[in-house]
Order: sequence, then structure tokens, then C-alpha cells
Amino acid sequence: MDKLTTPTASMTKIRIACAAIALALCLNARAESPTRPATGLQTAVFAGGCFWGVDAVFKHVKGVTEVESGYAGGEASTARYEKVSSGATGHAEAVRIRFDPAQVSYGQLLNIFFSVAHDPSQLNRQGPDVGSQYRSAVFFTDSEQQKMTLAYIQKLVDSRAFPKPVVTQVAALQEFYPAEKYHQNYLARHPDQPYIVYNDLPKLEQLRHQFPALYQ
Repeated sequence: MDKLTTPTASMTKIRIACAAIALALCLNARAESPTRPATGLQTAVFAGGCFWGVDAVFKHVKGVTEVESGYAGGEASTARYEKVSSGATGHAEAVRIRFDPAQVSYGQLLNIFFSVAHDPSQLNRQGPDVGSQYRSAVFFTDSEQQKMTLAYIQKLVDSRAFPKPVVTQVAALQEFYPAEKYHQNYLARHPDQPYIVYNDLPKLEQLRHQFPALYQ
């Protein structure tokens, strides 16, 4: 995570993501399940490249009560940064989001994930970071999340919202392993680090512009 992109590359990523926003906004109502009660905190787990930026995006979403960086997709014995960085553990850098569905829906979180937090058309990489640990993935916690995520992705594919195929993995969450303390809330603690400035601060600006009612 010590490589940099240029501002031009970052803006290109933003323009690509914005192409999906018009479609994604209209998917919320279709994606919501009428059988799911909007009571009690719920959990979503997303992977979209380096967890620093994804963590920061969802920490700025109204209705989100907690975001934690960690690892998903592999075994407990390899859920350590030095192991995950090899790309051979099956883990993805991921974030666990606790949210209040009375304030923000799972469909809205999907919207933000696919249009702001990362580029779902990048295979086993995200920006300057390369490897299966940086893959795009949704780890669903129940059948409703699975159904909603697959339907959302299919709509993106059918509309050709992205110039390349959407490569997001959709898998059941087996376990989430919190990352080391120094990875938690990284952007807020290191806002001037070059990697953060070039790769992640533009995501927060895009979130603020595209989702003003959800930004906090």
C-alpha cells in the first residue's frame, strides 16, 4: 500500500464510477426486500481494495454506527497483515459495517460501495494495489443480502454501467477477523499521507457530492 497513483488516474476512476450512479440510485427501491424489518443494527461486509479508503468512506455515511477494517475469505491462522499481503491466504482486505436500517438501507450501502468506494471492474487489484487480497467482494450475512447483491450486480451488468465486466465476488461470510490496531481509522489519523491524499480523499469528496443526504 505504499505505491501511488497520479491525480489523473484517480479522477479517471471517479468518472468511471460516476457512470454507474444514475442507474444505481434507481436501484435502491428495487433492491430492498419488503420482508426485512428495518429494526435493530445490521452488518454488511465489503472488500474493495485497501481497507483504509473503504473504511473512511463508510465512516462518513449517516446511519453507520461502526466500521472496522479486517480480513475475510480465509482462515483464522492467516488473518494477519504480513500473511494476507502475500496474496496466498484467500483473505481479502475488508470492512465490517454496522448500520441502522432505519437510517440507511443495505441497498444504499451497495450503491455507495459500487459507485464511490471502489471500482468493481478491476480484477484482483484496486488502483495501485495488486493481488487477490485487494479483490472486489461482497460477503453476505444472509440470503436477503445475497439476493439483493446479485440483483444489483446484474443490473449494473445489463446496463453496461462500467466499460469492463463487473468482477465482484459474492460469497457467504464465514468469519471476519479484525485487522491490527494500526490499520483502524487510518485515514483520520494520517490525512496527509501521500497514498491517502491521492487514492482515498477523492472518494470522500465524491461521497459528499453524490450523496449529500447521507454524508456526515
